Amino acid sequence: MGFLHILKKMKQKEKEMRILILGLDNAGKTTILKRLNNEDISTISPTLGFNIKTLYQGGFTLNMWDVGGQKSLRSYWKNYFESTDGLIWVVDSVDSRRLDSCKGELHELLVEERLVGASLLILANKQDLPGALSLEQIKDVLDLDSIKTHHWQIISCSAVTGEHLVDGINWLVNDISSRIFQVD
Repeated sequence: MGFLHILKKMKQKEKEMRILILGLDNAGKTTILKRLNNEDISTISPTLGFNIKTLYQGGFTLNMWDVGGQKSLRSYWKNYFESTDGLIWVVDSVDSRRLDSCKGELHELLVEERLVGASLLILANKQDLPGALSLEQIKDVLDLDSIKTHHWQIISCSAVTGEHLVDGINWLVNDISSRIFQVD
């Protein structure tokens, strides 16, 4: 019995997933996490470290790690990569001037050895605001079709209204569970 097989069996008993939420500052990571947890979103301040919330979805325990996205904090992201099953990359759909930076940061993450195999959910946030880029525009600018190393999905959403957030989480949970909790 191989080491990976033993790890899968251990995870199968736990039914736990570690989800990392990353993106540039002001993309809406904390608002998304609070909305998913049915918490008040009227006062959100920049995350200067990280927030951890546990959610329950589809019979699984999701340990959600929301890490600050300020430029000064991005070098610390690597401290959170260990044992990550899923990565949520949050994009501010209205902030077109920083999409190139957003693309660069995302593609740097995807070559990280400790994130190999993690499912990738791209949440195109702030779709409820005027001037939001379409999913197709964001997909093109971020060059998502070039991603061959991870299962990925892009979903439009609004952290404020909650629209499509659960759809995204459902996709992520299903994708992770089909990889990790498979029956041999």
